[in-house]
Amino acid sequence: MLYALGGGVIGDMTGFAAACYMRGVPFVQVPTTLLAQVDSSVGGKTAINHPLGKNMIGAFYQPQLVVCDLDTLNTLPARELAAGLAEVIKYGPIADMELFAWLEAHMDALVARERGALAHVVKRSCEIKAAVVGADEREAGLRAILNFGHTFGHAIEAGMGYGVWLHGEGVAAGMVMAAHLSQRLGLVDGSFVERLTRLIERAGLPTRGPVLDAQDNAGRYLELMRVDKKAEGGEIRFVLIDGPGKAVMRSAPDALVREVIDQCCAS
Repeated sequence: MLYALGGGVIGDMTGFAAACYMRGVPFVQVPTTLLAQVDSSVGGKTAINHPLGKNMIGAFYQPQLVVCDLDTLNTLPARELAAGLAEVIKYGPIADMELFAWLEAHMDALVARERGALAHVVKRSCEIKAAVVGADEREAGLRAILNFGHTFGHAIEAGMGYGVWLHGEGVAAGMVMAAHLSQRLGLVDGSFVERLTRLIERAGLPTRGPVLDAQDNAGRYLELMRVDKKAEGGEIRFVLIDGPGKAVMRSAPDALVREVIDQCCAS
């Protein structure tokens, strides 16, 4: 029996080792970061990164148990706590706008680490993810909506070098980009994009992506996103918001994606 005591990276490494060793040995997730408690420890995805892309080598392998101890969140640096809030925010636009409204009303309490607020978001986040994973464990369709913001975010992580931007920071900027792309495709209005951006800012997260290439920044993003696991035949598949509370997987013209990247990245 292996125990994954730590954040998402520890959980992924331990889970991948458990999946491979002797063709599978049991393991337990004991996530100690907010991001791991609300997302990565639940659902059975285990993987390690590759220079070409995030989580490129891995397996679907479920833990025997997930133990979320809220006391561990008191040990987190503020930046790590904020990174976890990105994955909490994600659940609102894709599945639960009541949660989104709750986050708008209680973001200050979450940043201040009030136990009741943290308990609520950990529980609700796990409920949403468990429902999605229960319907599509191996990401044949529905589960892909959990990757809202991740296509852009994974490009940021790979392009900057893993660890320069935290995963949640990449997802935060990626959600803003995905929301702008949704707006340009006529799926949501500008007020929703502003609302999401404002909430991400209040969580202490970046809302603009970094420049990955001074000569052709959008081209570098596109290059990295084409090797994302959600790409099909070189076509990038984005998780977009098809009206608040509902996600959809679809492609978009490169020219439109370039415009969004140029608009949403630091100059």
